[in-house]
Amino acid sequence: MLKAIGLQKVYHQGEVAQEVIKNLSLEIKGGEFVSFVGPSGSGKSTVLNMLGCLDTPTKGDIWINDTAITTMSRTQRAHFRGENIGFIFQSFNLIPVLSVYENIEYPLIMVQNLPEHERQKRIMHLLEAVGMVEHKDKTPDKISGGQMQRVAIARALVGQPKVVFADEPTANLDSKTAHMILDLMKEIQRKYQTTFVFATHDEKIVANVDRLITLIDGEIVEDKRMRP
Repeated sequence: MLKAIGLQKVYHQGEVAQEVIKNLSLEIKGGEFVSFVGPSGSGKSTVLNMLGCLDTPTKGDIWINDTAITTMSRTQRAHFRGENIGFIFQSFNLIPVLSVYENIEYPLIMVQNLPEHERQKRIMHLLEAVGMVEHKDKTPDKISGGQMQRVAIARALVGQPKVVFADEPTANLDSKTAHMILDLMKEIQRKYQTTFVFATHDEKIVANVDRLITLIDGEIVEDKRMRP
């Protein structure tokens, strides 16, 4: 489903070069529930951004479903991302002038151009699943951080993407809501064979993944299968 070979990411500040990711290679199968773990600064978010077509590696190649990502133009990557990838950000990235409902609907209009009845069906199902039906007409400034995270998760899932990248998706959620969200993700994994790739410190996610990949200083030091 996803393959990366020889990824390197170098950031430059003036004449100083910082190598954040060092010759990283991995394969992730379709339908896997995978998490990157490691200390802050180990490169987890950087890897997710490269695999999710949000950032380009300095060196190396990435394939998603046999499609070469690193040879695409920025416009091609954006189109591919919209049709195939869901992304859950730590900072939510909700559009402040849109309601909760409209924020979830936005990718369906902009990328997938689904008819209104299909959009409504998907959105209401996810609003119910994340417990946000009664807040659907509110703008992001009228809801809490935890509620914004629920909306961001629903938005990432509404397009039924082939792969979802989630950067600390439960960081702003209480324990009960975090378990509810994890159950929803597992349900979608089973129903659609969606691949989930996390970067997290959350033990609740770690306890539920199929595979745990440990990063330290931009390198994979352990790749452990947690269940068959």
